[in-house]
Amino acid sequence: MTAMAERASLMAVADFEQIAAAAPETVTLEFIGGRIGEKAVPDGDHGRVIQWLTRVCMQHRPELWLDSQQGLRIETYREGRARPDGSLVPADAFAGHGEWADPAPVLMAVEVTSYDSGTDLRDRVEKPRAYAESGIPVYLLVDRENGETVVHSEPDGVRYERTARVPFGKSVALPEPVGITLDTEPLKNWAR
Repeated sequence: MTAMAERASLMAVADFEQIAAAAPETVTLEFIGGRIGEKAVPDGDHGRVIQWLTRVCMQHRPELWLDSQQGLRIETYREGRARPDGSLVPADAFAGHGEWADPAPVLMAVEVTSYDSGTDLRDRVEKPRAYAESGIPVYLLVDRENGETVVHSEPDGVRYERTARVPFGKSVALPEPVGITLDTEPLKNWAR
């Protein structure tokens, strides 16, 4: 373990928040499992997936908003900090909150994989655990690398009890409290 990794594993959340607040706009930092991680800068196709998903959610659930800016306090004791690619919430859920909000109003967290070395650990391992610990009912992973959507649901406070993997091109049900079925055919356009 490097000296930097050791310091990161001992870092307090307040120290992370100071570092994150001072980071340039071109850098997005997260703090999961007691470690600082840098979130990859999204490419145009990544952004297009979020636009598409926002439109679909608004068509089916106009009272909700897919927020792509709000940071969340995550993990069992809220000692983690994550910036989901999207958080499906009632429209005014984050009004009056600061940079890091409580995840209680989040119905679904969304991540879209990037083509970087940290995706496997971050989006496929750490985020499902952290979001389940936080009680977020649904975690949707749009896995562009594997060409599939992965829907995690029924958090038990430690992990999601149900996981459904559906290849791009097929329909996938986002369970309650989301209650939307996605036709994932368009996702083929934004994956390599």
